[in-house]
Amino acid sequence: MQIKVEQLNGANAAVEGTISAALLQKKEDKMLASAATNMKVDGFRKGKVPAHIVKTRFGKQIKEDAQNDALRELFNKALVELNIKPELVVGEPAITKFEEKEGSIELAMKISLRPSVNAEGYKECVPEYKTPKVTKKEIAERLEKMLKLTASLKKVEDIRPVEKGDFVVIDFEGFLDGTPFEGGKAEAYTLEIGSNSFIPGFEDGIVGLKAGESKDIEVTFPENYGNKELAGKPTIFKIALKEIQVKDVQKTPDAETLKRLLPGDENPSLETLEKQIEEEIRNEKLAKLFNDEVKPKFIDAVLEKIALDLPDSIVEQEIDLQMRGVFGKMSEDEIKEYSGNPEKINAKREEFREDAQKSVKLTFIVDELAKQEKIVVTDQEVMQMIYFEAMQQGANPKEYLEYYEKQGVLPAIKMSIIEERLFTQLFSKGK
Repeated sequence: MQIKVEQLNGANAAVEGTISAALLQKKEDKMLASAATNMKVDGFRKGKVPAHIVKTRFGKQIKEDAQNDALRELFNKALVELNIKPELVVGEPAITKFEEKEGSIELAMKISLRPSVNAEGYKECVPEYKTPKVTKKEIAERLEKMLKLTASLKKVEDIRPVEKGDFVVIDFEGFLDGTPFEGGKAEAYTLEIGSNSFIPGFEDGIVGLKAGESKDIEVTFPENYGNKELAGKPTIFKIALKEIQVKDVQKTPDAETLKRLLPGDENPSLETLEKQIEEEIRNEKLAKLFNDEVKPKFIDAVLEKIALDLPDSIVEQEIDLQMRGVFGKMSEDEIKEYSGNPEKINAKREEFREDAQKSVKLTFIVDELAKQEKIVVTDQEVMQMIYFEAMQQGANPKEYLEYYEKQGVLPAIKMSIIEERLFTQLFSKGK
């Protein structure tokens, strides 16, 4: 086995090699012998299957296995000659040449490596910013909103029609072509008018009714409704309004409300609640400031300050990802136009190269800065975040996780959490 290696830069190496026909034949013979020993074929005892029968049935596969084994051997030898540890290799080696000549193989490959990152002076890249102020008006508005959300309902004793914003207690039953349909009936159901939680037209049909009145409301289910039997169909709902309710909103929270809004506080007070609200609003403003202004400036500065070689294979993978997104939005005619025009495909790929290089560079920089700042995110934390997201969406957490695993995006999710924590920690030090 002949081999020639060259370290192109800190993140890429080139390998040229020749795998002799003799070495390949030796590996094939060894694999044939092993297969003959373990193979079961009718008419032959185990271990007594002739080599020519094994070769007839599995010759092609054995040849491929022998070549792959030789390639692994050449790859490992290249790493030794380059003095590179296997864990520094990123992505798959890119085979740029593979020619079979008289039983031997001449090949060339590129190996991508994790670059070293000199992050000295990265803290200087954090831009200056002013901590946002929170006004008394903002605190009062947030408190009013909280009191509305947590307020209990009280019955409207006056006889008046239903208005937007009211809560109504109703009995209802739905009919399709005069026949009740499954899931279309409820008694003493509480509904907020204006919440748009029912199909369009349902809540509007209740506006104007008074307690004790009944009404037939005609509504049409949306075309994309989950139940295909009802999708796009006109239906009649028989409504009986039993009661109108409104939220009993306090102007100032009483002791019981303070306990609900400040759980765990032994001596809850309005002053403590307002301080908590002030901190929440400030953190929200900071998060927006970080995301909209501080983060972009920091990224531009750190990309300019820190120089590093980029692994070609990872850059190409990033371009592949961008290309898949583009082709996924194309019409069939556009895809056909590209599929028959390699030059046009290459030109399109080059449009994404600069952004791909920046993205890959930032990934390695963030990884290094996370080590410097001692940011650690465990796999358990990633799973917990996915489970929480699934519960918010009303989805099955296990199925949610399996979907992400199948898509192969768990490492990207983990990286996004690391990046968020890193930037928050870096920027918060400037407060």
